[in-house]
Amino acid sequence: GKAAFGEEVGVLLCDVGDAGSLASMARQTRLVLSCVGPYRFLGEPVVQACVENGASCIDISGEPQFLEGMYLKYNEKAAEKGVYIVGSCGFDSIPADMGVIFTRDKLKGTLTAVESFLSVKSGPEGVCVHDGTWKSAVYGLADEDNLKKLRKKIGYAPVPVVGAKLKKRGFLFYNQEFKEYCIPFMGSDGSVVKRTQRYLHTELQETPVQYGGYVNVGGLGSVIKLMFAGMLFLLLVKFNFGRKLLTKYPEFFSAGRFTKEGPTQKQMDGTSFTMTFFGEGYSEGQDPQSGKPNVKICTEVKGPEPGYIATPIAMVQAAVSLLEDAASLPKRGGVYSPGAAFSKTKLIDRLNKRGVEFSVISKPEV
Repeated sequence: GKAAFGEEVGVLLCDVGDAGSLASMARQTRLVLSCVGPYRFLGEPVVQACVENGASCIDISGEPQFLEGMYLKYNEKAAEKGVYIVGSCGFDSIPADMGVIFTRDKLKGTLTAVESFLSVKSGPEGVCVHDGTWKSAVYGLADEDNLKKLRKKIGYAPVPVVGAKLKKRGFLFYNQEFKEYCIPFMGSDGSVVKRTQRYLHTELQETPVQYGGYVNVGGLGSVIKLMFAGMLFLLLVKFNFGRKLLTKYPEFFSAGRFTKEGPTQKQMDGTSFTMTFFGEGYSEGQDPQSGKPNVKICTEVKGPEPGYIATPIAMVQAAVSLLEDAASLPKRGGVYSPGAAFSKTKLIDRLNKRGVEFSVISKPEV
């Protein structure tokens, strides 16, 4: 039978080092929410237990190597078992992935390209992130070569470019819209959106959308600080002793941004994010294969502090969608990105009601 939300829930103890405990947990539920980062070290046993014991699983990983590695290893098995393994259902990468889908659905016509710009506002107490996220970044950057090998192994079908080709921007550029300097977003958003668009194109014959994700970093002062920190980081991350230093003293190397304690309640209360999407495309009846894009659209996703408030909201609503909107999920189980799993569900409506808000800022002018 179906348990009502709010019934008493017991506590099951499990350990990623103890496969039996994970199997027993997976057998007693329909859906596991996995928060065991860094996922590259701790994530797989949970996925494996879920797939083998017929439970679905959602995580909040922002680590492309883990996410795509799980696709390679468990996609077929998950499909056979009829379970859904959906990664990156936190701040990485639901706002970006569902934001692109929202923008596409709001454009009358064909959306062909989108750029997003992330702004994180903080209160007087500043902003702070837990050191688990820092560790994931350290090991992710150290291991980029293996990600390339993994992608070769998966042998992705290329995603065709429809419409005008989206220009790649430089590493640092000034954005007129925001009067701020921007850099490419270093997280998993780009790779997740690409996987979603590939899925929607190959499985559902939808027009794939090109995507570029960026972060607003502020004025020149912020840029200089960031460049020094970034160069030091990139230098250290290549060496074993450098990685040891970085993971041992996150606070020092991130100028206080990453701490072993994570943010205080005051810091969380004062922090919020806005992700603005600028899309272009072709009006209805206009062929996206010929001519220049003739419509533009601007949308945004706004939310509370990303790591501790927006992430659990996104994860829990993704979970509710998986359980309640089952008829709108992909026909077969498998390992999915959020947009591939949830593009037909009520996830965006659910998020809107919980404070992660999707809205149209300006409608297309032809």
